[in-house]
Amino acid sequence: MSHQKHRRRSYFSNADAVARALSKRYGDHSHGNKVNPLRELLFIICSVQTNEALYRSTYTSLTSRFPTFRQLAGATEVEIATVIAHGGLARQKARTIKAILARLNSDFGSPTLSPLRAMSDAECEKYLESLPGVGRKTARCVMMYSLGREVFPVDSNCWRISRRLGWVRPTRPDRSCSSRDMDRVQSGIPAGKRYALHVNLVSHGRACCLPSIPLCESCCVQEFCRTGQRV
Repeated sequence: MSHQKHRRRSYFSNADAVARALSKRYGDHSHGNKVNPLRELLFIICSVQTNEALYRSTYTSLTSRFPTFRQLAGATEVEIATVIAHGGLARQKARTIKAILARLNSDFGSPTLSPLRAMSDAECEKYLESLPGVGRKTARCVMMYSLGREVFPVDSNCWRISRRLGWVRPTRPDRSCSSRDMDRVQSGIPAGKRYALHVNLVSHGRACCLPSIPLCESCCVQEFCRTGQRV
């Protein structure tokens, strides 16, 4: 084992204990994610830069107005944007949805992501990241939630808490999460723990480990957290 891999493993040495504590507190709640990979992708697009109540409502409006993928593919950008307007960034999201559906029609003959099921993890991730507006976090959410793959999506909650726990240090000056950082976090999380740890870190980030003022006094993983121990 290389020195770098050994060091990374030591950073994540308490990941099992953190996962158990978070599972006990939050119960592995799925956050409403979808079994169908294309529906999951649409759900994520609706969630961009908005709160949970709004993106759930936006997704419901979208699927109620366009119950099938073919109906959605046949709609105009303006029609889609009008339906999802209350979720914010409607024109941008509508443009992304139209571009993705057009690409799927071109690649697979219909608006579907079902062919991903026959792909390897690497092929699946590469294809998803090639779609308009889809980055690594979104690709891995689709893979984990809808395809049952052993990946670990790093959203803003997972990134913030991973840093506070001392698992990872940012490589960018602005401390945002790069694709390289996402790979580093994923490689440190044990297989078999990734789904539960992801969904529970999302829950914990929303309820306790808040961006500006974390509620360390009520944190169920404070004993494992470098930031919490300083508090």
